[in-house]
Amino acid sequence: LTPVVGVEQENGGNVPRSFRLEQNFPNPFNPMTSIRFTIPQTRFVSLKVYDLLGRQVASLVDETKTPGTYTVSWNAQGVGSGIYFYRIIYGEFMETKKLILVK
Repeated sequence: LTPVVGVEQENGGNVPRSFRLEQNFPNPFNPMTSIRFTIPQTRFVSLKVYDLLGRQVASLVDETKTPGTYTVSWNAQGVGSGIYFYRIIYGEFMETKKLILVK
């Protein structure tokens, strides 16, 4: 599994009203990308990256987070070019988006 570069909280004290997972930026990317998500309540958050066969490539977040907007940076240097999916699970919410790594 490739390492997470960092997870930063951005909101500066403002409590968001809804859950949101944004598209990674840049996309396509090489080798760094950022994924931003917003959570309105303290809950366990899981954010993982999978290949086309459903194998986990990276675990970016796997912990309880307080309300806010977070940006996760991922360095995919040790991963081959291709299409990947990132999935966030937040309480009863789950969302998956596609990202493209081009080397």
